[in-house]
Amino acid sequence: MKLYLLRHGDAVETGDPKFKDAERPLTPKGIQRTKQLAHALQQMEISFEVVLSSPLTRANETAETVIRGLDFTGKLELTDSLSPFGSMENLVSQLNTLRPVPENVLLVGHEPYLSGFISLLCTGGPGLALTMKKGALCRLEVESPTCGKCATLEWLLPPRVLGLRPSRRKSG
Repeated sequence: MKLYLLRHGDAVETGDPKFKDAERPLTPKGIQRTKQLAHALQQMEISFEVVLSSPLTRANETAETVIRGLDFTGKLELTDSLSPFGSMENLVSQLNTLRPVPENVLLVGHEPYLSGFISLLCTGGPGLALTMKKGALCRLEVESPTCGKCATLEWLLPPRVLGLRPSRRKSG
């Protein structure tokens, strides 16, 4: 199984009084960059049989935008296991119950959860130092998902490699 892990796109800033944290949507830039990501996936001929997403608005919007840009005929499933404080053990269990076993699965979530999950699957613990920027995409080859060393990191693409540019914050 190929596991693709995608960090949500640029979202409204934390602390914006108009939104609770779980309800922060993608910004117009975040939506545009996620559409560009979907186009890049299409160009790389990557498709998914299953898409699992955090239920938080910014992740859900990212997942929906990606699958609209692809020929995805499956169902987007929201899972608390991909929320910022979700259970990695529950996510592994959920992956193991997918039938038929999918070839390609997209997981859409948050940091530092995603980098911790990558580390768990690749090293068996928290020892792998990496950070996924907003809009970054990672691919793991997984024989059989377990809460230990079971995956090979095939690639981790920052947004700029995918043709996406991180937002520049103005100081002042």
